[in-house]
Amino acid sequence: MKITRRRFASSIALLFLLLLVPSPSQARKSASKSSYLMYVGTYTGPESKGIYAYRFDAATGQATPIGLVAETVNPSFLAIDPTRRFLYAVNEVSDYQGQKTGAVSAFSIDRKSGKLTFLNEVPSHGAGPCHVSLDETGKYVLVANYDSGSVAVFPVLKDGKLGEASAVDQHTGHGPNPEHQEGPHAHQIDLSRDNRFALNTDLGLDQVLVYHFDPAKGRLAANDPPFAEVAPGAGPRHFVFHPSNKFVYVIAELGSTVTEFSYDAANGKLQRLATVSTLPEDFKGQNDTAEIKVDDAGKFLYGSNRGHDSIAIFALDPATGAPKLLETVPTGGKTPRNFEVAPGGGYLLAANQASNSIVIFKIDQQTGHLTPTGQVLSVTSPVCIKFVMIK
Repeated sequence: MKITRRRFASSIALLFLLLLVPSPSQARKSASKSSYLMYVGTYTGPESKGIYAYRFDAATGQATPIGLVAETVNPSFLAIDPTRRFLYAVNEVSDYQGQKTGAVSAFSIDRKSGKLTFLNEVPSHGAGPCHVSLDETGKYVLVANYDSGSVAVFPVLKDGKLGEASAVDQHTGHGPNPEHQEGPHAHQIDLSRDNRFALNTDLGLDQVLVYHFDPAKGRLAANDPPFAEVAPGAGPRHFVFHPSNKFVYVIAELGSTVTEFSYDAANGKLQRLATVSTLPEDFKGQNDTAEIKVDDAGKFLYGSNRGHDSIAIFALDPATGAPKLLETVPTGGKTPRNFEVAPGGGYLLAANQASNSIVIFKIDQQTGHLTPTGQVLSVTSPVCIKFVMIK
């Protein structure tokens, strides 16, 4: 058969198109990388019973409800272990089995169905536990108890259950605000990337406490110096590390500010650098900040405003890490206590506690801007969002 120039060109074009079309196995791999389970912690009551789950496509931003997957009281903060086999939840109460303490619950994850199986629960060694995290190895769970102002560490047993506390530290003191800082109020505890230091924001003390963490025994020891301070009365709530590991950003609930600290990974020392408002200059209403996140590229920082009901978007200076407020975007609901950036960085999900909704936004990864996708999930009192890759 004679091959003409036209036939040859057509064959080359067809071959090129076939190369562009992914094989079935490639398509399955691509889909698996974008397929996640999304767990939502809530404050429980007549219309909310515990932890709810969704299937989430990180490529499209679409969430599909699974339903209630664990009935448990006030699972207001969640954490996933590094193996993606276990989920841990605080039970934010102040009376547990007749003791003035809350609890921490452990669950195993069925990544196929999304269902959670209860393993055990232990007292949190403090009232009103509001934050839970794991060390980098997944061998220890760390908890912050807001009402009593204490932190605790629990070993994770081989079957995922929690053991007896390996460390408890009770804070003392108060801040200048008599209504909200009458005593210590530990709000978050989390580990540095190298698993050597634990940072803990205490809203009542205006401090970011720094501990040496012993990953072999699960012990905490005060660093030198033992804490860094925010402005008096600011009320530090949550913090986040910059991807470079050179900076830490603290969002202050009472002051509606973000404070940047330099972070020395060698010795865990924090040095306060700059503080900026999370609000527009013309806003004069009541506001309390809540959550804070930095994108994976380290270009943008996001913080939630409760009252102004918005996400504040900051650009981060590539050299100094200094935050500059770009804009605030309405969350499409009331009281965004929590939000999460989806894996891959393409979407932000805002949990509006008072309006019983989760609003999904598309993130422009070049500008940081948020655009509502139009999808709104109906969830009663949503207060924490976590993702688990299915495969």
